Amino acid sequence: MLTKRIIPCLDVTLDEAGGTVVKGIEFVGLRKAGDPVELAKRYNEQGADELVFLDITASHEGRSTMINVIERTANEVFIPLTVGGGINSIEDVRQILRAGADKVSINTSAVKNPELIKEASEIFGAQCIVTAIDCKRNTNIEDNPGKTILELEDGTKAWYEVVIYGGRKPTGLDAVQWAKHVEELGAGEILLTSMDRDGTYDGFDIPITRKLSEELEIPIIASGGVGNPEHMYKGFVYGKADAALAASIFHFGEYTVSDVKEYLRKKDIPVRI
Repeated sequence: MLTKRIIPCLDVTLDEAGGTVVKGIEFVGLRKAGDPVELAKRYNEQGADELVFLDITASHEGRSTMINVIERTANEVFIPLTVGGGINSIEDVRQILRAGADKVSINTSAVKNPELIKEASEIFGAQCIVTAIDCKRNTNIEDNPGKTILELEDGTKAWYEVVIYGGRKPTGLDAVQWAKHVEELGAGEILLTSMDRDGTYDGFDIPITRKLSEELEIPIIASGGVGNPEHMYKGFVYGKADAALAASIFHFGEYTVSDVKEYLRKKDIPVRI
């Protein structure tokens, strides 16, 4: 089994300080968690395998990503750095990679212009291109023929709808079908966030995580809902994810990356110590 990756996520908004890490519940009710550069340094020292930096209001506010914060972060960490938010063009991708990122995460703009994934993958390589998919459970099956129907934990049937602009706008797209399409276009990885679980501490959304992990060849990063190390264990074992992303439990000092990895190691999950 390949080594599983533990990835802290820095959700960043622009403010008078230049950029602050925040965390909410289901993408709203944000509270401040600290300076992105200082948190990145901390997670680098704790043994994180990668970092994800998401400028979560860039697309909604119609602005580009905070290049200066990326440069400062990249100068302080020595693990792969993925950056997303407000990436709308090949030039945006080029600027972010030039600022020190190893990968870019494309979300809203990928839905609006899928060819951006293909073009970026051809120019920079699939290993640089992560497609972020934010999705929400939709139990309205009757009015949505042709969707991929999954059974939830309580036996309810639902399909997963892709949402954009930081969860503000539903698209009507089926998350499973969209994920298969972006793989065909050349995405090298998928960052999957269940909006229903985001910030809830209830654990990953296993049905959609497992479905994408089984259906796709490219790695799936599970995101949304981690409240303890056991949730990551379940994401790997039951969700079959390749990597687990978390924010709140790390930002607010409940667990360190080292704590999580030690727990997983004892559970025979292969991690880099």
